[in-house]
Amino acid sequence: MVKDILSSHEERMQKSIDALKREFASLRAGRATPSLLDKVMVDYYGTPTPVNQIAKVAVPEPRMIMIQPYEKTMLHEVEVAIMKSDLGLSPNSDGTAIRLAIPALTQERRQELVKTVNKKAEEAKVAIRNIRRDGNDAIKKLEKGKEITEDESKKAQESMQKLADKYVKVVDTTRAGKEKEVMEV
Repeated sequence: MVKDILSSHEERMQKSIDALKREFASLRAGRATPSLLDKVMVDYYGTPTPVNQIAKVAVPEPRMIMIQPYEKTMLHEVEVAIMKSDLGLSPNSDGTAIRLAIPALTQERRQELVKTVNKKAEEAKVAIRNIRRDGNDAIKKLEKGKEITEDESKKAQESMQKLADKYVKVVDTTRAGKEKEVMEV
């Protein structure tokens, strides 16, 4: 019973880490990655669809993303979606493909990105702490219902704390890596 609680809450903590990594991947750090376009939705015959599902996205150079829609008719729709997005990039179309040049970041923009990185990391830590609290509440409930002893409850809560500490360290490591990437010139 306690093991089930610990494993389910550890799974939730891992999902918080995965979500943080996806958030970090979509932050523009001065180099081109296909994941920059993950949040860009294209109107595909009336249905909002991610760019990577209707086009081939490639990175031919470190500061260039090339998008080739599977259907030529979608070229304009992809361009419009990129312009409407918060990426701040200007698409260049040659009739068959779209090229996105990724400009080098200014020092000011890098500092803004570091603030965003720190904010997202803090949100992930809060999520992990909330999961820990939920787990501890579930353990206390078992103790109240006389399903486990007080000692078992204490041990389980200590295990929950160790799990939370482990995942907070992962958040810190991930944050530090992304911060370093953003600050590289």
